[in-house]
Amino acid sequence: MPGLLRGVARTAVIAGTATSVSNRVSRRQAGRWGAQEAAYAEPAPAPGPAAPPAGTDTATKLAQLRELGELRKTGVLDDAEFELQKAAILNS
Repeated sequence: MPGLLRGVARTAVIAGTATSVSNRVSRRQAGRWGAQEAAYAEPAPAPGPAAPPAGTDTATKLAQLRELGELRKTGVLDDAEFELQKAAILNS
């Protein structure tokens, strides 16, 4: 049973990482397309006050890191896998 649990947990972590990477690529492509459209658009009026930068919510990142820590404590992830996934979460 522990082998099955480890496999399921590893699959969940990998799927989460793949989703994060996919979302990041989509945002980057949307930004590039938006920049291309802006180059052809009419000039925009002067911008108002700056909005806070968009990104992953800090609470979401903390929850993901806690879950990752629990997987490491239970032995589902080894140290190398933990560091890899932690870097992916912090860089998102």
